[in-house]
Amino acid sequence: MAGPPRAVALLRTAVRPGLRPGDRPVLAAVSGGADSVALAAALAAEGPRAGVPVGAVTVDHGLQPGSADRAARTAELLRGLGLDPVLVRRVTVGPDGGPEGAARTARLAALGEAAAGLGARVALGHTLDDQAETVLLGLGRGSGPRSVAGMVRERTADGVVWWRPLLAVRRATARQACADQGLPVWDDPWNADPGYTRARVRGELLPLMEEVLGGGVAPALARTADLLREDLDALDGLAVAELARLAGGGLPARELGELPAALRRRVLRLWLRDGGVPDVQAVHLHAVEVLVTRWRGQGRVDLPGGAGATRTSGRLVLSPPAARGAPPQDAPQTREESRP
Repeated sequence: MAGPPRAVALLRTAVRPGLRPGDRPVLAAVSGGADSVALAAALAAEGPRAGVPVGAVTVDHGLQPGSADRAARTAELLRGLGLDPVLVRRVTVGPDGGPEGAARTARLAALGEAAAGLGARVALGHTLDDQAETVLLGLGRGSGPRSVAGMVRERTADGVVWWRPLLAVRRATARQACADQGLPVWDDPWNADPGYTRARVRGELLPLMEEVLGGGVAPALARTADLLREDLDALDGLAVAELARLAGGGLPARELGELPAALRRRVLRLWLRDGGVPDVQAVHLHAVEVLVTRWRGQGRVDLPGGAGATRTSGRLVLSPPAARGAPPQDAPQTREESRP
């Protein structure tokens, strides 16, 4: 007996390892595009075999004409695949972060709320091509190795598990799987609008790189992200161990200074985060690191949320916000402390 077409089989093979008996239910996030529809169809086929309930959520951002009708048609398609429950969530997109960022924020909030209400994981349809685009965007921003490491297959945030089972699947394969199953898909015009950076990376930059470098660029970028993520995860694990070893009444500056820079910065970031400092950016981390590596008796480093870091008696200390209108109280420095 012949099996499913190759593209359909590849999608089902991609989701199968993440569906284990006894797992919490899965909600597929479905926009109506080929990637998410192919994901939903694969989950609809494999979920019952694994004994894992599978539902879906489609989000209506209300940003384009006919969006409510499109969401309703997508929901009808999903019910036809046998998914249950199928939820439609209408969101209000705020003004902050630009159209893409604001829509994403609203969408993730709606997906997270739906998943939390059902105790479910959220399955996202990001493909290998999305991963390659993310790596290039991270490189262009120069925002550090973690952004170049791309998207992770699974992560937990605020109690919600976000699962991306298609990161090794090409976008063309997902589209072919939809065609093989006769599933209608919707192509979001925003995805081809050159006014959006990701659309230009997708439509112009990656094809040019494929032409210049002789093909295979997207898989190579995704492979690089996987390798880099392994290294970063190892460093993060070492940083957790070092922080546990060093912490206690602050951090010893000399021992911190002896750590490799990549490890030292991770320890400092964890220390600040554990101390309740919100939104630590590179500029804040650098300023605190200077207290270790280029000590000249300088005073308090101001941090987000009104906290501050100081160096006193050979240790870094995280201090609470200063009283409004009062000058920061820098700890007195000893002669030993004034030396580099």
